[in-house]
Amino acid sequence: MDFPATQPKPAADGKIIYYPPGVKEITDKITNDEVVKRLKMVVKTFMDMDQDSEDEKQQYLPLALHLASEFFLRNPNKDVRLLVACCLADIFRIYAPEAPYTSHDKLKDIFLFITRQLKGLEDTKSPQFNRYFYLLENLAWVKSYNICFELEDCNEIFIQLFRTLFSVINNSHNQKVQMHMLDLMSSIIMEGDGVTQELLDSILINLIPAHKNLNKQAFDLAKVLLKRTVQTIEPCIANFFNQVLVLGKSSVSDLSEHVFDLIQELFAIDPHLLLSVMPQLEFKLKSNDGEERLAVVRLLAKLFGSKDSDLATQNRPLWQCFLGRFNDIHVPVRLESVKFASHCLMNHPDLAKDLTEYLKVRSHDPEEAIRHDVIVTIITAGKRDLSLVNDQLLGFVRERTLDKRWRVRKEAMMGLAQLYKKYCLHAEAGKDAAEKVSWIKDKLLHIYYQNSIDDNLSERYHCFWICTVFFFFTCRLLDASLDPNAVKALNEMWKCQNMLRSHVRELLDLHKQPTSEANSAAMFGKLMTIASKYPGKAQDFVKKFNQVLGDDEKLRSQLELLISPTCSCKQADVCVREIARKLANPKQPTNPFLEMVKFLLERIAPVHIDSEAISALVKLMNKSIEGTADDEEEGVSPDTAIRAGLELLKVLSFTHPTSFHSAETYESLLQCLRMEDDKVAEAAIQIFRNTGHKIETDLPQIRSTLIPILHQKAKRGTPHQAKQAVHCIHAIFSNKEVQLAQIFEPLSRSLNADVPEQLITPLVSLGHISMLAPDQFASPMKSVVANFIVKDLLMNDRSTGEKNGKLWSPDEEVSPEVLAKVQAIKLLVRWLLGMKNNQSKSANSTLRLLSAMLVSEGDLTEQKRISKSDMSRLRLAAGSAIMKLAQEPCYHEIITPEQFQLCALVINDECYQVRQIFAQKLHKALVKLLLPLEYMAIFALCAKDPVKERRAHARQCLLKNISIRREYIKQNPMANEKLLSLLPEYVVPYMIHLLAHDPDFTKPQDVDQLRDVKECLWFMLEVLMTKNENNSHAFMKKMSENIKLTRDAQSPDEPKANEKLYTVCDVALCVINSKSALCNADSPKDPVLPTKFFTQPEKDFCNDRNYISEETRVLLLTGKPKPTGVLGTVNKPLSATGRRPYIRTTGSETGSSVNSELSASAGNRSREQSSDISETGVSENDENPVRIISVTPAKTEPVKNKEINSDQATQGNSTERGKKRTATASGTENIHQKTEEKSVDETGPSLAAKTRRGRPTKPEPQGTTAKNEETNKPPVRGRKRAAANQESPGSLEAGNAKAPKQQDTAKKPAAAQRQIDLQR
Repeated sequence: MDFPATQPKPAADGKIIYYPPGVKEITDKITNDEVVKRLKMVVKTFMDMDQDSEDEKQQYLPLALHLASEFFLRNPNKDVRLLVACCLADIFRIYAPEAPYTSHDKLKDIFLFITRQLKGLEDTKSPQFNRYFYLLENLAWVKSYNICFELEDCNEIFIQLFRTLFSVINNSHNQKVQMHMLDLMSSIIMEGDGVTQELLDSILINLIPAHKNLNKQAFDLAKVLLKRTVQTIEPCIANFFNQVLVLGKSSVSDLSEHVFDLIQELFAIDPHLLLSVMPQLEFKLKSNDGEERLAVVRLLAKLFGSKDSDLATQNRPLWQCFLGRFNDIHVPVRLESVKFASHCLMNHPDLAKDLTEYLKVRSHDPEEAIRHDVIVTIITAGKRDLSLVNDQLLGFVRERTLDKRWRVRKEAMMGLAQLYKKYCLHAEAGKDAAEKVSWIKDKLLHIYYQNSIDDNLSERYHCFWICTVFFFFTCRLLDASLDPNAVKALNEMWKCQNMLRSHVRELLDLHKQPTSEANSAAMFGKLMTIASKYPGKAQDFVKKFNQVLGDDEKLRSQLELLISPTCSCKQADVCVREIARKLANPKQPTNPFLEMVKFLLERIAPVHIDSEAISALVKLMNKSIEGTADDEEEGVSPDTAIRAGLELLKVLSFTHPTSFHSAETYESLLQCLRMEDDKVAEAAIQIFRNTGHKIETDLPQIRSTLIPILHQKAKRGTPHQAKQAVHCIHAIFSNKEVQLAQIFEPLSRSLNADVPEQLITPLVSLGHISMLAPDQFASPMKSVVANFIVKDLLMNDRSTGEKNGKLWSPDEEVSPEVLAKVQAIKLLVRWLLGMKNNQSKSANSTLRLLSAMLVSEGDLTEQKRISKSDMSRLRLAAGSAIMKLAQEPCYHEIITPEQFQLCALVINDECYQVRQIFAQKLHKALVKLLLPLEYMAIFALCAKDPVKERRAHARQCLLKNISIRREYIKQNPMANEKLLSLLPEYVVPYMIHLLAHDPDFTKPQDVDQLRDVKECLWFMLEVLMTKNENNSHAFMKKMSENIKLTRDAQSPDEPKANEKLYTVCDVALCVINSKSALCNADSPKDPVLPTKFFTQPEKDFCNDRNYISEETRVLLLTGKPKPTGVLGTVNKPLSATGRRPYIRTTGSETGSSVNSELSASAGNRSREQSSDISETGVSENDENPVRIISVTPAKTEPVKNKEINSDQATQGNSTERGKKRTATASGTENIHQKTEEKSVDETGPSLAAKTRRGRPTKPEPQGTTAKNEETNKPPVRGRKRAAANQESPGSLEAGNAKAPKQQDTAKKPAAAQRQIDLQR
């Protein structure tokens, strides 16, 4: 090969370096890019050279030496090092068999350098991978590393090479890479003088289970390497085990503690590797150390029991010695021997005869765990193949159904039941097998004659559990054929298990923290929580178990594995057995502590749900999707089966998320996402959200398919789908900011209030995006809120609502514009919850907007274009929004008392559904301790709810909340520092303040109003005073007395406001004194009053005045309760700047023709029937809102003189009113309009004020109340108060002395028009 002349470059040693044509000098004075460029040409030159090119070899020898200089070997540039390594490998090939490098140190540096470059093989997607592969191929083909045999410290190079190759091998490498690695390593082993212990360790370490699980490809590489070099390496392996097992020199290797694991793996690879090792194991079986015998038994159990093993026949002495361990004195050794038997029976039926006699003895073992495992061993083999167990072995199981321990009996019964089901019910092995186990059914039925409580409770419960799980797995329709209660029970079972698992996990986390007083207190609280799930002496046992956990690190690790998300059912079984084995005491046959621990372990162990179970469920659902299931034959449609299956999987995705992580499962869920059923798609998205945290890294194909679907659902799906899609993107993708921006930007630009039906989904998506990623979207969202949400959407009414008089409409009848406004309000809340700060004062503006919506009854624009049912929706949304913001501390601080009171009055809304839904939301937030304690005071207003069932529901909510708070304080010692926000009794000052500002409470000396206040106070105090815990009665009395020494912080300088506050305090003191004889004791501590509602007590201020007279006290305590009026309005007049207090409408303010034209279908009903009205929203809200009736509550005092008089007055007019109803029924829809027109004519400007909403109306004169009850239709809730008939004098004649006063009140001029300043 002729080369054109090149300019020679002098080397450092004086020799001239010739570079290939076109290659300039390579020095440290040029850039890295230029070095790489020139080296590539050098690499190309050496690649094209062969060993016969003597001229070129001589010419480029200086260059070859130059490439081994420090400049190249220590070059920081990765590409430079790779190219130099390729050159050096080619140089070894070209100059073979003699290398051009004579210095041993230089050779060592070169090969260590080349070895380091082989790490680049790890990344197969690297652009340079082909060069790394070329380097490996060249080294393997030439066997370049054999040169190192001449070096004294060649072992260091080989060890580094082996470790590098084992560390870089992965599943992305093809067979060629593995083949070259094997060629390279096997040549070193087979052509060397021997394998040193360090080099052997670098191979064997890949067989250890921990490394094997970490890198399966490295294990496979080591496995093939050992097979290929078995003849050479076997003496080295024998020497290693001899040093460790016989001579006890564990220091010879770091792998000494893993000898039994290594023996197992080496035996599985090739038994010839252990020809000299097996006799040593017989020696170890006879060791005096029980733990050592146990380790050898575990090892030999795996060797004898493996499927293809013939060790028992090849080495009979060792087999007989092993069988002798069934009678070992050490319990764990016997236990391990019994566990081995099932594998041996299944894999080697010919050995069953040897095992039977030993199992017979062990079935009577004094140790319960061993007897239990004998049953498991036999049943496991029998379930595999009934022919594997003879009648004698089945007889052992039959005997154990009468065992003295219920755990053994349970296992025997469950095992026999499984055999019977398999071979008799399913006839899986023919008639002979069925006849062999036909006796089982009789034996199982006989068990119920036993009198043991364990049999009656524990075993039957376990039978039910197993049957439920079995049905769960075998039902093709998943839970579609289960009734809702059964589905709920199944779901609750998993949720309770998951909750208990979380408690145990938190307990283990506390064990990892340093010991401190706070840690001990937290641990004690967690132990009490766990102990509360069990009866008897559970607390003592749980404390003892916790102490054992603290002392035994291995036990903690077993428990951590048991509750880890990746724990399979099989692993759980092993963990439970291992923990039980460690806690068992052979000398103590009855151990209640162990029983409790087992019960705990059984409850937290994943005994039926793991990845395999989820996969089976998904396969069943796939059959329904593909139409191959027998759903129709079972009487359930495929769509129903799919929906039910997904709902079930959704619940499991919360409790077992890691079990879903497989491509097959996610492919099935993607099919569900493409279905037209909205519920199915929504459930599928939620499952992805709960389980897809590793999709991005492990399943890129699923990720690429899922992203566009989620985008589509977030933009054009249903609102629920949009919410779940946004949360799913945020939960499982690392580039969530980019993904959410791709949704946020087009949606924010396309908002159009003129098409409200297309607004709902975008508003949902935008709201959740701004909540989840506030740092990115809070600022852009602010302009959307200001310019579109408030200005364009909420402050405009584009459509006119249907004036049907209904207070509530079904969801499908709500106008799109109102639905959009509701979502807009939710968007505001989510936006603020995302920011979690009020630096821009956006929260103040939002709260003013929500308050204005409540004050305006839901009609923010006051254009009267919105229907009453839509107004109800908006009031509910506004009240719920304030309550949601209050859950965030930074917003709770800025909510004014006036705004809190407006929010509270929603629970007295005129619309039944508003009250119901608001109360549910309130209870849900309180029970999770999300809301401040003051919001629990809202439930006191439920005393005025006219519906008996609603009052009962509110009372149950109070009981639940108070119970949870007290239990939380008991179980969390740290909670004592936050008693002001947790102690239920501290709700009293909030309740007193709220009732003092009740818009119905206008006259502090009015007995009727005071009776209202007393009923509300007692509604709360009755629950609080059920128990006098820690002298709480005296504490509440002290709080009430202390309030009288302060002023109302809301209106500190208004005498009337403070008078009302002190009056309520006196009513509270009156109630507490009358209901408790223990309230006069000393208070356990001085109560702290909330400064937001009460001023600090003044030093010289003394308030010993009684604000209610003695006569009033008697009336409050002994008089009959005031009749509860039907809810009329929601928003009460509050003393706020810029707002006009609402005028209370009286009977004479409404048109005189109203009552005469109302229907009277309930004219003949008694007062008692009217009191127990049904809790149905339709009957309450579907009527015209002008028809309001006062309803007497069911609980009344014995004095009924006024009721008798009222009834007599009513009977006289019932017939006449009934006739009028018949004549005017057809014009009912126009009554409201006519009434308002006539009222304006008669009362003048006073009716310009809006009527009050949200409370039961005050009772009218007694006669009028009774008259309305008899003449009108059944009680309904409206916004406007029913008026007395002004044209008929009977309406006043039957009334009491208060009627003229009410007429006078109606004549008072109205206040100025209210103005709402949203920007203030």
